[in-house]
Formats: sequence, structure tokens, C-alpha cells
Amino acid sequence: MENRSPLLNILDKVSSVDVLVVGDVMLDRFVYGSTARISPEAPIPILSITHQSQMLGGAGNVVRNIASLGGKARLISVIGEDAEGREIESIFATQGATTPHLVKSVGRPTTVKTRFIADGQQLLRSDHEATHQLQPQTAGNVIKTFQGAVKTADIIVLSDYAKGVLSDTVLRHVIAYATEKNIPIIADPKARDFGRYAGVTLLTPNRKEMIAASGMPCGSNHEVEQAAREVMRKSGVSAILVTRSEAGMSLVTKDDAHHIAAEAQEVYDVSGAGDSVIAALSLALAAGASLTDAARIANLAGGIAVSKSGTAAVTKAEIRQALHSQEIGDMEAKIVNLDMALERVSNWRSRGLKVGFTNGCFDLVHPGHISLMRQARSECDRLIVGLNTDDSIRRLKGEGRPVTNENSRAIVLASLSDVDLVVPFAEDTPIRLIEAVKPDVLTKGADYTKETVVGADIVEAYGGRVHLASLKEGFSTTGTIERLLATKKEA
Repeated sequence: MENRSPLLNILDKVSSVDVLVVGDVMLDRFVYGSTARISPEAPIPILSITHQSQMLGGAGNVVRNIASLGGKARLISVIGEDAEGREIESIFATQGATTPHLVKSVGRPTTVKTRFIADGQQLLRSDHEATHQLQPQTAGNVIKTFQGAVKTADIIVLSDYAKGVLSDTVLRHVIAYATEKNIPIIADPKARDFGRYAGVTLLTPNRKEMIAASGMPCGSNHEVEQAAREVMRKSGVSAILVTRSEAGMSLVTKDDAHHIAAEAQEVYDVSGAGDSVIAALSLALAAGASLTDAARIANLAGGIAVSKSGTAAVTKAEIRQALHSQEIGDMEAKIVNLDMALERVSNWRSRGLKVGFTNGCFDLVHPGHISLMRQARSECDRLIVGLNTDDSIRRLKGEGRPVTNENSRAIVLASLSDVDLVVPFAEDTPIRLIEAVKPDVLTKGADYTKETVVGADIVEAYGGRVHLASLKEGFSTTGTIERLLATKKEA
């Protein structure tokens, strides 16, 4: 009876995924303290430093998230011949789950971002960096390193922070190779010209980047979709996932668009959330998820990331827990009253979907009920189940019934993947529901005839049809209860 989330199944497969990340690694430093005084030298607070920490940032944070989520992570990037570059090498040496391929560049500093934080509030960020494109010799070394590392990659991530590693030469080579070898490639862009990424499988700009690239507003779902399609037309990119902060995400492909609501989280720090998103996205896609399912997993990862301090990595256990919580929420969302059901039905019909209906007490859900649901769902695109309330069952079957309360029965039915909505009704029959919903198909078990199915005449009068599902022998709620009572008496 359990219908395990396909997203959980995808999550179980990520441990075998090998992700090759190419992009700008940096050192993220955090300087913590408190402020109690204003400087006499200028109207600025004095930070009394209590402690400091540092971690991999930029493309380094992407590989850190991939490893944290259980995948195999490798990074190709450029560092300077300086203390900060050696610090990055030292951090990688302590993280056995990631493999660095770091090209050293003479005269080019390692990128360092330093954040000064007082009492949990960021006061200032200082950046030490060079942003010009790589010198030809360094770019050649990056390409040579890529050629050696890419042979075992399941997917490639371009983590572009506009620090020069993804030069035009490097980009052209990496994308051309991935296209030739049919390796999926995801790009997190920083350039305004998305045409630089032509040929990638998926582009993942945020809302600000989407506005800059398209020159169009990106407030509503429709505006984002229009802007994405215009950019796709001009750039040669086949799919775009726009991350929209509190508005969630929008996945736009050549033929479709999906808008995914943000997961409700307390936003503590948005640093590195995009890295968590692209890490989860790449693992899910390489593990066999569709673009839509991969985006849903990435959306969960982003929601978890913003609830953490600093550029914190998201774990597989955290996403698994979020998926379990989401499943419970999804089940509860399936249990609705008639007015809410009619809103859903109107939406389904506007999309040309066929609506089915069945009903019953479902006191103890057994294999016969599962078979009924499966057969009913096979006759339509969306299935609504009318569920007798407790009072209704007592009137029909006596004071000893139901043995399972209404809420429990509704939750069990809602957990079935074949069921799209559960609508409790207090009357003795579902006539009122049938008249309101006007199902295209009304399904009951083959122990009924068309003449004895409640509502059959109504459905057939407006052109719908009645389907009698075959029975699974040996299963009935009444029979099960009688056997349980008999066993109890014998004991």
C-alpha cells in the first residue's frame, strides 16, 4: 500500500553520481564579534573580534554541497601562488569526499571574500580578487586538466562567479566536449550575455540575472516565462531554471513551464544558497530525475540552505526529512471539502483532463480497495474519492462501525498515488457530490450493476459513463472485521 516518493528514490541513487565542477573557487572568511562603541575616527562601529572561520566558497561551495549530499565531487579551478591558495589546498586535503584539480596562476591572486559579522548581523564584506579572463597559458592548462578529469564525469557544472576561470576559450571547449560526448551540463551564469552558454542542458540564473539578460520584467510567473523564452530564442539555450527567492523557482523549457513555490523557511542567511541549489540539481539530473523533479529537489535544498548561517552545506538527511514532511503535507492537501474540490475540478477541466469518481466507507483499506483505486484511475486523468463520514457510516452499518475514524481513513486514501482528492460527505449517498462534480467516469466494484450504482443515471444523462471494476477475491471489510471478532472470542 505504501507509495514511496519518486524523489526519495532519486535521492537514494546520488551516491553513484560523479559531478565535475568547473568554475571560480574562492576562500570565504567570516570574522565574528560584537559592537558596543562608535569609532572616534569616523561614524562607524568598532568590531571587537571574538573568532574567525573560513571555508570553501564559490565553486568550492558547490563541490562541498555535492559531497554533503552524498555524491562524488571534483573541481577544476584556478588559484594564485599565495597564502590563500595554500589555505584552499589545505581545506581540500581535510575533505576526502572532494577531489580538487587546481591550476596555479602566477600573478593572479586567489579570490577571498571576507564578511564581518556583529551579533549575527553582517556589517561589511571585503573582496580581494582579479576578474579579468585567464591568460592563454593558464586557460590552456585548465583545458588540459579538464580533458584528463572529464572521462568519468556523469554531469558537468559550470559555476561562474565572473572571476575569470570560465573564459570564452574554456567555456567553448567544455561545452563542445560535453555536447559531443552527450554529457549533461548545467551552468550557473554571471555574464549578461547568455549566448556564452549556448549548448548547455540547463541554465540557472537568479531573478536579477534574468532581468539583466532579457531586459524584461520578471515579477509574475507569466513575466518570468516570457523573459526566459525570449532569452532562449536569442541564446540557443534549451531550458532555463530561474531562482526567484521568496517566489520559488520557474522551470521553462521549449514546450512547457513549471512554477515551483518556495519552501517556507526562516531566512537566516542567503549566502551560498545558489550553490546548494545547483549541487542538488546536478545530482538529481545525473541520477535520472526529470528536469521538473530535479528542480523540486533543488528547491528543497535552497530552502534548507537559507535557514543556515554562512555558506553552509545541505545534507542528504536534511533533504530526506524535508521530502517526508512534504509528503505528509501533500497528503493533507488532498483532503478537501466540496467547494475546494470544485475549484480543482475546474482547473483540471480547463486543461482538458478527464475526471473520475468513486466512493465508499473504506473502513479498513485492503488489497481489494487498492485494486479498485488503480482500476478507477486507469479510466481517467484525475480521481476523486467520496468518503462517508463517521456519522454516515453509523447510520448505514450500525453503532459498531466505523472501526477506523474519518480522519485516519482519509489520510490512508490520500497516501495512495492513484487518488488525487478525498472529499468526505455526511449524507447516506454521494448524490450531492456526483451532481456537483459531474465526473466523466463513475467507478464502482463489479458486485454492483449499472442499475444499482448510485448516481449512474445522472452521469449517463449528461454523457458520462459508468465503469464496473473487477473484484479482488477474498477481500471485504465486513468479512475482515468478522474474522477479527471471531479470533478475539476464541482467544
